[in-house]
Amino acid sequence: MAWMAWTWPTAAFFGTIAALLLLMTLLAVFRPETPRRGILTIETTRGDRLFISLLGSAFICLGWLFFFGAPLWGALIASLIYAAAVFRWV
Repeated sequence: MAWMAWTWPTAAFFGTIAALLLLMTLLAVFRPETPRRGILTIETTRGDRLFISLLGSAFICLGWLFFFGAPLWGALIASLIYAAAVFRWV
């Protein structure tokens, strides 16, 4: 399995995604919600907002790599701000 790039950052990334999915599942079981209408004028649930924030964060990171290069700390901060805005207003 030498072809797989399982480094600590890769494991942390997938571990974070798994933890977010587990958290969303537990929230859905113990605190069910009704869809809400936000700035996009479509009904979204917590899972929808998580998907939108993950997809947007991927594009933020790709744009950061294109314009600024390898250290992605700025992209991480921008992605966290973006995700907070999505969960607040979308």
